[in-house]
Amino acid sequence: MVAVKYITYEEFLASVPDGAHAEWVGGEVIFLSPVNTRHQRIKRFLVNLFSFYVERDQLGEVLDAPMQMRLSKVRRGREPDILFVASERLDRITPTYIDGPADLVVEIVFPESAERDRKEKFAEYRAEGVREYWLIDPETKQAEFYALYKGRYAPRLPDEAGWYHSEALKGFSFPVEWLYQEPLPPLMEALKTLGLV
Repeated sequence: MVAVKYITYEEFLASVPDGAHAEWVGGEVIFLSPVNTRHQRIKRFLVNLFSFYVERDQLGEVLDAPMQMRLSKVRRGREPDILFVASERLDRITPTYIDGPADLVVEIVFPESAERDRKEKFAEYRAEGVREYWLIDPETKQAEFYALYKGRYAPRLPDEAGWYHSEALKGFSFPVEWLYQEPLPPLMEALKTLGLV
């Protein structure tokens, strides 16, 4: 049996190479599998939409992997696909990680990450106080949205027209079907549909 070496979060940050796809789980370094192109395209699409919206109204900051989110209560350093930190909590952003929960976290599920995203991270993000959690599964063409209410995640559904209205990113909404289009909508076309340009 091989002994597992446990390290502090500070040692993890200092020892894992920049850009490495890794997380710190209870003192252990977990290297994650590479993602596929569909995952990357959805992530880039959402980051661009979020960033334009957030910067326009100076609502906070949008970050994406590889950016660590330190969760002290559950002793985790997670690397969500997308994070939004509201302007009143920007002091949580350090040069190398977010010290505490983001307001909105998006995980794009792929087969290797499904169990971790749906169970482990779901429980951790809820316990730490991530206000809103999205799970997007390109394979099954499903999206799940959860908002924190009295310490528990309550599922939130798109409206009758299929638009989802974010709880944490106030005023932001979009048609969920965009996530499953091949190819994804061009950015400028999407921004026009949302009334952002």
